[in-house]
Amino acid sequence: MYTNMLNVLLMAGGGAGAQGGAGFQFIFIGGMILVMWLFMIRPQTKKAKLQKDFIGGLREGDKIVTIAGIHGKVKKINDNNTLQIEVSPGTYFTVERSAISMEYTQAQQKAAETAAK
Repeated sequence: MYTNMLNVLLMAGGGAGAQGGAGFQFIFIGGMILVMWLFMIRPQTKKAKLQKDFIGGLREGDKIVTIAGIHGKVKKINDNNTLQIEVSPGTYFTVERSAISMEYTQAQQKAAETAAK
């Protein structure tokens, strides 16, 4: 008799715990999605927006570095989303705007500023 009552109490407690656990699981999954958004998706979209603004702000005469590591100066901005860059006097390349590296270009500009000081 004692074991029957114990089993009934354990089963009743298990049923209530399972319902409470389901609510906790939804909160836990929601928390995981929030953490993924905060640490992965949001910074990536922010960086993509900065890259887009950087590429849109390029002007003739700007010194740039491509993602392939080619250093040059913007000579002409074409309508078809390409740039003509001068890599040495009289030598021109045509590259896509998306091939310009924001990180390398900014690092090169900072190095040039510190060398000028």
